[in-house]
Amino acid sequence: MAIFSYKGIDRKGKEVKGNITSDNLLMAKQKLTSSGIMLVNIEEKKSADTNKITIGSKVNIQELSLMTRQLATLISAKIPIAESLAALIDQVDHPTLRVVLSEVKQKINEGSSLAKALSDYPKIFDNIFVNMVEAGEASGTLHIVLIRLADFTEGQSRLKNRIIGAMLYPLIMMSVGGLMMIFIFVAIIPKIAKLFVSMKQNLPWPTKLCIGISNFLQNHWLLSIIFLVLCFVSINWYLKSENGRDNWHRIQLKLPILGEIITMLNVGRFCSTLATLLNSGVPILVSLKIVKNLISNVHMQRTVEESRAQVSEGASLTGPLISSGLFPPLVTHMIKLGEKSGELEPLLEIVAKNYEEQVNTKLSSLTTTLEPIMIILLGAAVAFIVLSVVIPMMSLTSLKH
Repeated sequence: MAIFSYKGIDRKGKEVKGNITSDNLLMAKQKLTSSGIMLVNIEEKKSADTNKITIGSKVNIQELSLMTRQLATLISAKIPIAESLAALIDQVDHPTLRVVLSEVKQKINEGSSLAKALSDYPKIFDNIFVNMVEAGEASGTLHIVLIRLADFTEGQSRLKNRIIGAMLYPLIMMSVGGLMMIFIFVAIIPKIAKLFVSMKQNLPWPTKLCIGISNFLQNHWLLSIIFLVLCFVSINWYLKSENGRDNWHRIQLKLPILGEIITMLNVGRFCSTLATLLNSGVPILVSLKIVKNLISNVHMQRTVEESRAQVSEGASLTGPLISSGLFPPLVTHMIKLGEKSGELEPLLEIVAKNYEEQVNTKLSSLTTTLEPIMIILLGAAVAFIVLSVVIPMMSLTSLKH
């Protein structure tokens, strides 16, 4: 079943346009004609067209998870994959996802496997999704794998939302505080500076500093913007270089509170993803390769790659994890127990759940810690500016008396 975009005129003479699903172009035309629409133009929609949409084209995790769960339900009811996809096309609201599912269905009708068809759309279905579907097809447990995929994507979405929520307040405080400082230096300090100049008296250093900053922002605002842009570009270039990325990622792990959160996030992602992939029947070497690409810290990435090399040679997974010192002892101990007992997947799930709870606790702690620090810093900046204005005023008042 394909999706066709049409434009035409209805029985009342009004112009109408929209989308219609049908097996082919001829049947789509027949459906529209029978409903009283005189066609002006009709063409099949392709995913390449929908990718050009700038608003609403990206498929978010919630939509993908819902689609995956619905597909799992249809397949578990013994409905063939092609028919299940045809049913989903009418239920999915997202335009890009509807077109992609239509094309996937066509490819399956032409003899392709579901995993192979999905792999043609990496921006929607990543390596984890494709590899798990492939393993599910090979083992005959596709509906179970799809349910696990839906659970996994929902869990990742919840964690992402918690991180965004924890960092939102400090970012708003910093933005508002910065704009407030710029407004004071550009709009208020210059007016007060004219009064101080007319006083013709020696000003204290806080007042001179504030007036100097104000004059610089007024007279050299373009230079300031250029300087900030150059700083941003230079830092960004350095962080993208191999040496800069290595140094920055090493510093990240040593930062107070933030370093622990980064470690926990990567360890939790490592354990949960590896458990999901292994439970779905994906080979461990393939699973480790996928997991490595999901870890954000390059030093932890290299450790996982070393573990993969050890496993390919028949050695234990935990050797490089322990020697690197980047993975906590609890994690390496549980993995070692899992390898010995043959219960690696459930133990990884336990560790992942434990670290997810720890991340939530740390994020709450970070928010609670940052709030008073931000308030104190903003208060100190405002107090400094007020004092730089009040001290000369008090001197002027004392002279008059």
